[in-house]
Amino acid sequence: MTQVLLLGGTLDAHVLATQLQAAGVAATYSYAGVTRTRRTPPLPTRVGGFGGVQGLVQYLQAQRISHVIDATHPFAAQMSRNAIDACAALGIPLLAMERPAWQASPGDQWLHVPDMDAAARALTPQMPRVFLAIGRKQLAAFAPRAADHHFVLRVIDQTDEALPLPATSCELLIARGPFALDDERALLQRHAIDCIVSKNAGGADTYAKIEAARERGLPVIMVDRPLLPARLRCEMPQQAMQWLTSQR
Repeated sequence: MTQVLLLGGTLDAHVLATQLQAAGVAATYSYAGVTRTRRTPPLPTRVGGFGGVQGLVQYLQAQRISHVIDATHPFAAQMSRNAIDACAALGIPLLAMERPAWQASPGDQWLHVPDMDAAARALTPQMPRVFLAIGRKQLAAFAPRAADHHFVLRVIDQTDEALPLPATSCELLIARGPFALDDERALLQRHAIDCIVSKNAGGADTYAKIEAARERGLPVIMVDRPLLPARLRCEMPQQAMQWLTSQR
């Protein structure tokens, strides 16, 4: 009997959850639960981590999971590594649904860096006002630069958790994509942005800021995706559905 564990948290994962439900596929949707305002998937859900590889192995066995689809964010590397190891240990088929990374276009001024610490080090005095489009989890990397830069942060929701940046050095914007190009143009102009720091998340929802930066000739410090072991991958929810069908 097919019993799918869908590791989600992305728009594509939500779309796939809808397709699984419509097709009558038994599935559970799991997400980290970091974001308060989230799309509610039309599947039974579980929230939170599994307790590492061993915890995930125990869950897969207890729930008699037959297939795992990893549709987490491209930067949720630890969860993806745990899924690879747990599925390998149990011989469970694993498919990663991963949107393609953005590619630089003519006019883009990208500086590729491997991680957020390197992104913070890449800031120069010519970039006094920085748009951090990276979420809130890795803001601490920029705390040492707060005396020399002003940061505009955009996050999905408001929390009671204190930011690791001094209030005098940052502005907080609360918004969820997709973001229109005109709105991103206005944001960069309104806040007099000199540089954008972005994860290479891929997808259309948050790409408009990259287009707006290109138009204004602004540099983008692009944090590359973490490296993961080889695994079977697809890009679209329909491809994941086709894979499941082929497994039956």
